[in-house]
Amino acid sequence: MNNGKERPSWDEYFLKLAMLASERATCPRMHCGCVLVKDRFVLATGYNGSLPGHPHCEDVGCLIVDNHCVRTNHAEINALVQAAIHGINIKGSTAYITNMSCTTCAKALIAAGIKRVVVFSEFHDTLATEFYTKSGVEIAKYDMPDRMISYNLEDYSSARKTEKSK
Repeated sequence: MNNGKERPSWDEYFLKLAMLASERATCPRMHCGCVLVKDRFVLATGYNGSLPGHPHCEDVGCLIVDNHCVRTNHAEINALVQAAIHGINIKGSTAYITNMSCTTCAKALIAAGIKRVVVFSEFHDTLATEFYTKSGVEIAKYDMPDRMISYNLEDYSSARKTEKSK
């Protein structure tokens, strides 16, 4: 996605933030992250995790119903809830998600006014793509962003020393 450039595109940058959010997930069946963004500003984040105060799957095991873990809220729901708790209007924003939404999460994002979804992984057994398309939500699919973060601290340090000596 970044076409050989050092600096990531905005989509790649926010997908990487979603990947970082997914590292907080507490359900071993799937680590998913979601970042809600408007005008290049992060509004809310979410990851797959148990309800506040409830045990985590990684501690007590998954609670499976119809082949789905129901102990956790999905990343999209947690991001929507975070926005709601803090009074943040997400209408017209973009959802950056590591995995394509399940049907329920897609419906919630559509109802909340999401206008664009950026994702790099498909999700099986879902009507999300159909619902997004029929609702006029743009879907952008990318390859998984490179996880490598390049820090060139030597150049930064020598540049700072040069500035201080002026």
